[in-house]
Amino acid sequence: MIPTLDAAAELPAALAALTGAALIGEVIVADGGSDDGTLAVARAAGARVVVTPRGRGTQLAAGAAAARSDWLLFLHADCRPLPGWEDAVGTFLSKEPDEAGYFALTLDDPAPAARRLERVVAWRCRMLALPYGDQGLLISRVLYDAVGGYAAIPLMEDVDIARRLGRTRLRPIGATMLASARRYRRDGYQRRMLRNLACLSLYFAGVTPQRIAKLYG
Repeated sequence: MIPTLDAAAELPAALAALTGAALIGEVIVADGGSDDGTLAVARAAGARVVVTPRGRGTQLAAGAAAARSDWLLFLHADCRPLPGWEDAVGTFLSKEPDEAGYFALTLDDPAPAARRLERVVAWRCRMLALPYGDQGLLISRVLYDAVGGYAAIPLMEDVDIARRLGRTRLRPIGATMLASARRYRRDGYQRRMLRNLACLSLYFAGVTPQRIAKLYG
């Protein structure tokens, strides 16, 4: 399941990684009102399109509601799993459906700053059990429903569901997700990382996602 908003440039690579995979029963694109060719790209690749109000949490929830599978895999449009992911996911699926899985993260940027960020992400997952949405989320329908699914909030939806899952029900899949570094290159790695940390700190301090979204856009 992929939430999109004007993602025509990035979406083809994500869809190509999933198309034809034996483990994927259907691909759902939950679109929040794209003005570019996102919907055409999705339909041309055979994805089922769900049109929903804008907001990643809202879109993820709508996509999950439309899905018919016993397992759900959530991805961002500018991310794609690297070769070997099917074997890792297949092994994960053979376990009891009481755990959710996430991918290791690597960025499509050779810069040293990208490697530093990857190490920070690995530390955050290991120490805080907080994988972000660009690392994907593989979860059974049973567990997804049990924790209440994605909240219809404008941001922090990935942290919100990770907190409800808790450390004991989150573990690495054993595969890697390649994510776009476009926003980090645009904003600067340090500035973007500090912005993300500020959002996370405000969230843990009890500031609502709606208020954080107004502060940071």
